[in-house]
This record gives sequence, C-alpha cells and structure tokens, in this order.
Amino acid sequence: MMAESGDTRETITVNGSMIEVKNALVEEMYTSNSRTGYLIISYAVAGENDMVNMELVQLNIGWDTILIDQFGETISLCSIVKGTYVNAAFSAVMTRSIPPQSNAYRVIAMLEVTSYVVTTDRIVRIDPDNHFVYTGNPNDERGQMRFLITNATKILDQNGAPITQADLEPGEMVRIKHASFQTASIPPQTNAYVIEVLPS
Repeated sequence: MMAESGDTRETITVNGSMIEVKNALVEEMYTSNSRTGYLIISYAVAGENDMVNMELVQLNIGWDTILIDQFGETISLCSIVKGTYVNAAFSAVMTRSIPPQSNAYRVIAMLEVTSYVVTTDRIVRIDPDNHFVYTGNPNDERGQMRFLITNATKILDQNGAPITQADLEPGEMVRIKHASFQTASIPPQTNAYVIEVLPS
C-alpha cells in the first residue's frame, strides 16, 4: 500500500536482533484478557524512485511486553485502538506469514488525553533531578501536590510560548492540566500534561 502525503509514519531501524519503529499506525487490535493478544501495525518502507510503501506486521503482545502510554504509565492492551499511533520495539525474527508476526518487547501508545483535571496554585518547590514541581502550602506537605514532568509535558510562559522546567520558579502562579488519577503518597503525585505560567 502507498503512503499518503502528510503521513507521519516512519521507517524502521534495525538494532541487532531488535527492530524499532516510531509513529506506526495500529490497523487492528485483538485481546481476550486486556493484557495479551496482538496488534497489526503499518509502517513506512522506502521504495524505488523515492516512493514510500506501507508494510504490515503483527506484533504479538505477551505478559513480558512493556505496554505504556507516552507519559510512561502502564496501560492495558484495550487502551490501544485502531488509529492509535505507537512506537514499538520487536524481534527481528519474524514468521513467513502474511502479515509476518513478531514478538513485541515494548509498545508506547500515543493515547489521546480525554480526561484531565485543572489545578491553579503557586509553585512551592521544584525538584529538577526527579522532574517534579510541587504546588500548594509551603509549610505542610499534606496541603501540596507533586506533578511529574514527562517528555510529553508542555510548559508555557505567560504569553503561551514554550519554555522548559528550568524556567519555572517557586512563587509563580501556574495552571496545570494533569491526569485525573493520583498516588496515595504524601504529597499525592500525578502526571502534568500542560503547565501554564499565569500573570502574578
């Protein structure tokens, strides 16, 4: 099958006995228990005369397969639906079937963030080594929240321009869009999707 213009699917890279692909498109998913099953993905392959072709491969998902979202959170196979983009690492050893089958080592699914909570508060502490930003009561851990900054977290200044975690400072008022779940720790921890610095 031919690639369409504007397609973001990328070609594979081979590292010894492992194949890696970024932005592969899930064409089909099957699971009987929400944890094991398979994904059929399509990815780009360079052809002749600058043509780009699409190839299919069936990734067999076992109990040892790492299944996570773009924030590093463990997910179930049910979370990955047709049309989801994934980054995958799988065995270079494949069956001769159509499509070929391979055992998946790791699948990172780029899931749409459909549910989130917004917290507006002041930064009380920043832990750059562990990628945490703390908000809330500076004198009481039980009145604080700890937000994990991942590679997918967007950080914006007062004008909406992208900045880095190093640009954030204690005392700044921020609006944080974050996951609706949180750990039972003190302070509770959750993943930050977007951090916006507000006018003080």
